[in-house]
Amino acid sequence: MIYQIVLAFAATLIITLILGKLGIPVLRSLHAQQSIREEGPESHQAKAGTPTMGGTFMMIAMIIGIAIFAPWNVATGMLLFLTIGHALLGFFDDFVKSVKKRNLGLTAKQKLLGQFILAAVFCYFITEILVIPTTLWIPVADINVNLGWGYYVLAFLIIVGSTNAVNLTDGLDGLAAGTSAVAAIAFAVIGLIHNMPSVAVFGAIVCAICVGFLAFNINPAKVFMGDTGSLALGGAFAGMAILTKTELLLVIIGGIFVMEALSVIIQVISFKTRGVRVFKMSPIHHHFELSGWSEQTVVNRFWLGGALLAVLGVLLAVR
Repeated sequence: MIYQIVLAFAATLIITLILGKLGIPVLRSLHAQQSIREEGPESHQAKAGTPTMGGTFMMIAMIIGIAIFAPWNVATGMLLFLTIGHALLGFFDDFVKSVKKRNLGLTAKQKLLGQFILAAVFCYFITEILVIPTTLWIPVADINVNLGWGYYVLAFLIIVGSTNAVNLTDGLDGLAAGTSAVAAIAFAVIGLIHNMPSVAVFGAIVCAICVGFLAFNINPAKVFMGDTGSLALGGAFAGMAILTKTELLLVIIGGIFVMEALSVIIQVISFKTRGVRVFKMSPIHHHFELSGWSEQTVVNRFWLGGALLAVLGVLLAVR
């Protein structure tokens, strides 16, 4: 099993590197360019015009890797469905904004509707076909709480929260890809621990596309993943957490993503209720930049934090 996981990782990594070399010129020819927030850090203005939608070749590499190496079963199919479904949502949004040059893209309601449909289909199949219980495992205490229909609400919140949190993290060169790589390998190990080959191989393949993408996304980035990649990665993590019944561990393993999302929520609530900004800018990676940290310093320290949290999550997963 471990040999299969290593082989899947290595092959998918090579496929991602090849597709990246071929795909970036295509994105340039389509003028799929990243737009930079005017109110963002001044140093980011130099990134204007960098190709985006790099998540497209990440997803193609993932599909190829899964078709070759992953077990062909319902669990793999549902992980692929949730990931690619969110990739398509992100792709449409990226395409409208970056290629068609329409600033609005998908509205928040349209995105939420798409995520709701994906979550509903995913939850139906895993509970009715895979017969995964509607229980929530509490780490450390090692108890299971039956949530009944409440579990569907929880699953929806996990899926929406995870996708949006990874999306918010994708703001610095290499940040989302690096933190996603360590989170993915953590779920690959959890898949091994729980004897779930589908999750183990899937996690290794997701890690591979993130590492391969980093070759082009490390500072200075030659391409950005866009919503195509970030929403898809969030969907992948939510799916793996739900299938392995480690939903609460996702909060730890994806701690960097949670921190990024919370910083935005805190900033918005504080400004709307008190007129005060808690952070110099949100998401929080921009706060550290404006506090004097270089972009690469922020990324490196967030990678380290993500790695430590991933190890903690894996240790807690051992029952």
